[in-house]
Amino acid sequence: MQFHTILTSIAVSACLVLTAVSPVQAQATAATASQSDAVILEMNQAFKKGDSKRLSALLPQVRGHTLEPWATYWELRARLETAAPAEVQDFFTRFAGSYQEDRLRNDWLLLLGQRRYWSDFADALAPFRMNDDREVRCYSLALEPLATSPELSADFKRVWYAQRDVDDGCNYAANHLFAARRLSEADVWRKARQAMENNRPKLAKLAAEIISTAAAAPIDEINNNPARYLSKRVIAANRVAKESVVLALIRMAANDPDSAASALENHWSVHLSAEQRSWVWGVIGKQTAQRLSGDALAYFSKAIESELSDGQLGWKVRAALRQAQWKDVLSAIQAMSPEVRQESVWVYWRARALNKLAKSDTDRAAAKASFEGIASVRGFYEQLALEEVGQRITVPARPAALSVEEQDGARRNAGLQRSLYAIRIGLRSDGVREWNYSTNLHTPGGMNDRELLAAADLACQSEVWDRCINTSDRTKNVIDFEQRFPMPHKSAVLQRAARIGLDPAYVYGLIRQESRFIMDAHSGVGAAGLMQIMPPTARWTAKKIGLTSFKPNQINERDTNIVIGTAYLKLVLDNFDGSMPMAAAAYNAGPSRPRSWRGQSGAPLMDAAIWAENVPFAETRDYVKKVLSNTTNYAALISGQPQSLKQRLGLVGPRDASAPEPSQDLP
Repeated sequence: MQFHTILTSIAVSACLVLTAVSPVQAQATAATASQSDAVILEMNQAFKKGDSKRLSALLPQVRGHTLEPWATYWELRARLETAAPAEVQDFFTRFAGSYQEDRLRNDWLLLLGQRRYWSDFADALAPFRMNDDREVRCYSLALEPLATSPELSADFKRVWYAQRDVDDGCNYAANHLFAARRLSEADVWRKARQAMENNRPKLAKLAAEIISTAAAAPIDEINNNPARYLSKRVIAANRVAKESVVLALIRMAANDPDSAASALENHWSVHLSAEQRSWVWGVIGKQTAQRLSGDALAYFSKAIESELSDGQLGWKVRAALRQAQWKDVLSAIQAMSPEVRQESVWVYWRARALNKLAKSDTDRAAAKASFEGIASVRGFYEQLALEEVGQRITVPARPAALSVEEQDGARRNAGLQRSLYAIRIGLRSDGVREWNYSTNLHTPGGMNDRELLAAADLACQSEVWDRCINTSDRTKNVIDFEQRFPMPHKSAVLQRAARIGLDPAYVYGLIRQESRFIMDAHSGVGAAGLMQIMPPTARWTAKKIGLTSFKPNQINERDTNIVIGTAYLKLVLDNFDGSMPMAAAAYNAGPSRPRSWRGQSGAPLMDAAIWAENVPFAETRDYVKKVLSNTTNYAALISGQPQSLKQRLGLVGPRDASAPEPSQDLP
């Protein structure tokens, strides 16, 4: 039964049971609800257009509707800048505890911060539960008593350094703390360097302005033409001049790391401090490593590891893995911040390095302990660690069945019900945000494992598969594999996979990552349906397999999407000699890129886990790992037998020069 039918049936049944009316009356009630839904949808469109007058006119028509909190939020949010504080407080009181209350509180806090109404800001902040807005956090940190907050600057720097877009809150706090001498010039220049390294010149300029107008003056020229800027410099005499050179070298390295290396080594190195030189060498090494060049480690070796950022150290590890330089792998991971060093990716590679470099049983025992610390079926590196300690991937024992009380608890949750209703009528993004808020609860503990399982079960029963999966994924001490790895459309997927000789677990692993089984999913670049197929790819594949009746509007039809998606996946897999990681990368980033990533002719084969970790695009790197991890878990579910992620990964390297090139000219 489809989700739409389920909720309609629930609504009609509720009318029959609760009010003891006839089926005809119940259907009339459903029709009225449908009309109200149309008003809600119109209000949502008016909100997106900023049409506050239309929102105010429509609001009375949806009093008592399930989504009235959303409608009231849209109406007030659209005119928040002119709203009276009493209106805002009335909204907080009326919808206390809801996502909409906390969402408007977030918006109100931003407005109060922009207006510098600090007393009102402090009053509104105290009940704020969501607390996930970086700009609000920056405003709040700026209000902390400077004399009694010894950790204030460190806390702020963690927030500020993670900032990727210009905002008033963090800029205000940075200026405030710099004036109070809680941020140093070195802190500010670090922010400017990070921003330039991440191609955020506006952020770099904003940071430099904290020091002085003169410090910010060269940023635009540096960003537009760093080589020309450097050609006009004779000597870097003071801190501002030196940091400007550092920023120019960082900007140059983005497009031409070798030229930046030459400029640094042959001219600017003697004018910069060891710390400044190390940062630039770290950027050059990172840019070179992302190009998969063998020169990366040589560049990194010129830097002091303790002066490198975690991002730069991550790319040093990747470059060292490609060249099997395990000492460099180990030292770079050891130089990372304690928080980053504990991430499963670096725990795994550190343990691999310890094993490779082991000289005693004690060394090997330390490596084994590290593997055991992360070994599980929960993710890519956790699964690899499980195999390192001699185990395979199997389906965990299913938790005890949910009780009626636990299921009722999820059904009675107003936020979850409102979320499902919003998703049903087409307000998916709003519904997803409210679902995430409701399952997090925004308390120190959030939902416990059993409550998360019950919420996930509610989503599964409603066929809202993305919320089912994402909610079940968050349990800590129990795992329900059937929730985490559902198999909608099972007959269609299994039959089609068998017909073309494709592993159904691979298909499911890819769909789970691509669309979370949302039938009408559309990406920002135009990919559509369960298998997120681009229209040109769909047309090419349909022609390739002789599907002459294909029309572009069929791309969201379940069976057509599965037929075309699996056919394309099989063509890609064959094109890459059956390599699942390379085919997954090609499916995500296009076939031409993985061909260049596989290495030059004559290069040795490498562990595919090393190859995957070196994929230059962060999105594709994450995608490959998740698809292969998903695939291994689905294989365990489908077959009922222990599985090996390592075997699925295999080895990756250049195509054998003596082998014929594949015939498919993949798009």
